[in-house]
Amino acid sequence: MLSYTLREWEALPHGEGDGCIPSRLAARLVALAKTSPFAGRGGSGVLEDRRHELRARGVVGVLAAQGCGLEILPKIDVAPEEGPERQNTAIRKRLVHMLAVALDLKIETGRITELDWQHETLLEILIRVFCDKLTEAVRRGMPRRYIAHEDDISTLRGALDVRRQFTRHAANPGWLACRFDELSEDMALNRIMKAAIAHLSRMSRNAANQQRLRELAFVYADITDVPAPVLKWEEVVIDRTNRAWQELLGLAHLFLRNRYQTTSSGSGQGTALLFEMNALFEEYIGRLVSRALAGTEFHVTLQGGRLFCLTALDGERAVFQTKPDILIWRAGQVAHLIDTKWKRISARIDDPKQGVSQGDVYQMMAYAHLYKAPRLTLLYPHHEGLGAEEGVQAHFRITGQETVLETASVDVAVGKDEEIVSRLRKKILLRSIEERLVPQ
Repeated sequence: MLSYTLREWEALPHGEGDGCIPSRLAARLVALAKTSPFAGRGGSGVLEDRRHELRARGVVGVLAAQGCGLEILPKIDVAPEEGPERQNTAIRKRLVHMLAVALDLKIETGRITELDWQHETLLEILIRVFCDKLTEAVRRGMPRRYIAHEDDISTLRGALDVRRQFTRHAANPGWLACRFDELSEDMALNRIMKAAIAHLSRMSRNAANQQRLRELAFVYADITDVPAPVLKWEEVVIDRTNRAWQELLGLAHLFLRNRYQTTSSGSGQGTALLFEMNALFEEYIGRLVSRALAGTEFHVTLQGGRLFCLTALDGERAVFQTKPDILIWRAGQVAHLIDTKWKRISARIDDPKQGVSQGDVYQMMAYAHLYKAPRLTLLYPHHEGLGAEEGVQAHFRITGQETVLETASVDVAVGKDEEIVSRLRKKILLRSIEERLVPQ
């Protein structure tokens, strides 16, 4: 199978010749991309089909159609001297790391070799992690629970169902209508694992992963097959007896139903694992901000607030509800409001507005009016065009108010979680407004 890798907003030529994807394969990828909820009304929200090329947009992940696969990676600045393949390796690692933080997963990647990172797609790497974790968990024993049963048997087991006994077996007392609990592995958690195995078996193109999935499918052969849309996630209870399965449940959630991505398969069309980078960046930063302010006088809410912009003249209904990405509270008041944007801003020397859209500024002005926060931040990913320093890039006063609106950037390509948290705290969160406004 032919495999291609792009980064956000890059283009892949299609047609004949070196470096081109054959037009028939390009058409399959475009058709598959259009089935995604991220595709939008025009169908080009994932992959834009131009006259002679395919152009990736702000959605990353993997599209796998018959005979070909396309991996779309986020546009994250990594060391340019390493070359395209090693750059893609570094980006895959950062993307997996962001997913782990955003989805509250502990994804250990130590067993994945450098060769795997270079030659496998994001999808195959995640499948490898899932298979390794599930194999280890199964070796320790599958979880079991007592499940209520009703059965008609010749000897009493559990309690007699008197009503059923006298309505069904009144003329045949040799059978007893029994109700009893039986310790069973055929429970919601194991059914979810089996559904994930079946789903990934259709998606994987890697021989080693397919072999692992076949072995796991054999282990789960006696578990009831349940289609993914009707799995009973609400029946799963994680407690001290099955704590080790929490990460696996999170990974299954990632593959089968997570809100940051969509998996799709159609008759002959293929499969896709896609993530909207704007939503992923928002959740990733939100969780890091929560860590950065843990134990301080501040507390953080994500996607909170929910105040309305307008109220009908009759006063009976409100419209245009707002959901700021990050609200930082102190003493019951909003002290700082942050909205994340997975976009590239420019340096002030290139553009006084830094490429910030007018719509984003209008949105922040509405937030300033509703939430009365003295500080508002538009937070973007850092890139080399902004120079070496991440942090606050520019700050302004909203006309007629004391409210400060600032643009800032954070480098998601450099450092472990603790380092990024420390930099966020030092350079953006706890640095006072007065300090930034002192003339240099």
